[in-house]
Order: sequence, then C-alpha cells, then structure tokens
Amino acid sequence: QVQLVESGGGLVQPGGSLRLSCTASGFTFSNYGMSWYRQAPGKERELVARITTGGSPTNYADSVKGRFTISRDNAENTVYLQMNSLKPDDTAVYLCKAQYINKWGQGTQVTVSS
Repeated sequence: QVQLVESGGGLVQPGGSLRLSCTASGFTFSNYGMSWYRQAPGKERELVARITTGGSPTNYADSVKGRFTISRDNAENTVYLQMNSLKPDDTAVYLCKAQYINKWGQGTQVTVSS
C-alpha cells in the first residue's frame, strides 16, 4: 500500500535551516509529481512547493519563494524540502503528497522560535 514517511523536522531559531525528507513506497515514485504542504494550528492546509517527475519545473508558494527548495531523488524514492531563512510563520506540520494519490503521511513538525 502507499506509504509516505516525512522526517527532518524540529525546533529551530529564526533565520535557521532545516532539510525535510519524504520517503515513498507502494507506487512507482518516478511516475508522479510530488508536493509539500503545511498546516499550522487553526489554519487550512496550504501548498508549499511541488516538483514534476523529472525534477523540473518546480513551483513555490509566494511566502517561501527564494527561501525553500524542493528536490527529489527518484533512485531513493525520496523528495526533499530545503528550508532556509526560517521565520516563525513557517511553524507548521509539513506533509508530502503524490499527485493524483489521495494519501497523506503523518507529517513532521517544524517549529521556528527563539
């Protein structure tokens, strides 16, 4: 069955960096576009970044452009989210999703606070 396992979250100070990973199984990873979403307490889930099957092009929410980078390794069935210059507003649970597959992982918590 489809599984998505996110990792790499944690507590970081404003201005810091984190690299999130999402390892997929149960489907042919290289055939699917992948996305990162986030959900903060009391807010709707929002799309952060997405990447096509071959790694380009990529798209980003305006709020993270220039700070976050999405990438993928099809040999490792993994999609990454490099997050730099983190802000308190980036605090959320981050989740990955495969295009056209209605399945979510458990997410990884990112907290940006001094």
